[in-house]
Amino acid sequence: MTFCCRLMLVACALALPGGQASAADFTAREVTEQLYRATGAIDLSGRDLEGLDLSLIDFKKTRLSNARMFGVNLTGSNLAGADLAGSNLDRANIIGAKFDGANLKGASLLRPSTTMGRDPGAETPPSFVGADLTGAKVFGQFSRVDLSRANLERATLAPFGKTGFIEDLFRTEMEGAQLDGANFDGSDLTYVSFRYASMKGVNLKGAKLHHADFSKADLTGADLTGADVVDADFDGAILADVKGLDTMTGRERARNLTK
Repeated sequence: MTFCCRLMLVACALALPGGQASAADFTAREVTEQLYRATGAIDLSGRDLEGLDLSLIDFKKTRLSNARMFGVNLTGSNLAGADLAGSNLDRANIIGAKFDGANLKGASLLRPSTTMGRDPGAETPPSFVGADLTGAKVFGQFSRVDLSRANLERATLAPFGKTGFIEDLFRTEMEGAQLDGANFDGSDLTYVSFRYASMKGVNLKGAKLHHADFSKADLTGADLTGADVVDADFDGAILADVKGLDTMTGRERARNLTK
């Protein structure tokens, strides 16, 4: 078979009705119809939904544990209370999506699209209020995202290295994010930028904060007991009523922290 013929076959395989990739177990229309007819949660656990356009959909607490959702478009969709444990949401478009109260234990959210461009604009950020991201892998642009009361215990937000795409973001950004009451107990937050974030009452016990940037963040009432703050920057951070300052590891190497 000639090279040109092979290219034509690839093009035909990608040009399926609705523009969906052939790898997915369903088309976007089939998923939408299932959800429309359902009176309660449906089970899509372990299904391959890669690349589907599932924007502006109410998932009705659908079970999506271990689902492959790489590159799926979830813009404006409601996944509140959904079971997404172990799911792969890498490169998904989650602008304006709601994951409030969702189960995202062990899920992967590497470089999802949360903005229309490189930096946040007028678009609505996704929401993860009270979501469970225990042990999740999270990396990318999460500035202005609402993670209030979310559980990110033992989660990893540190850089994961090259992903095969053009790289212009070397760390997770949570600048201006709402993180009040969030739990980062034992999490790896290396290089994460929390500039101007609201982090009142946040739990950072035992967290790895190497090179993390807390400039101008509000850490009122936060718990930093046993946190590793080597090269972390606290320039202008509000540290009123913070617990565990004397127990932090590497405090002498932290920047802009009153000794």
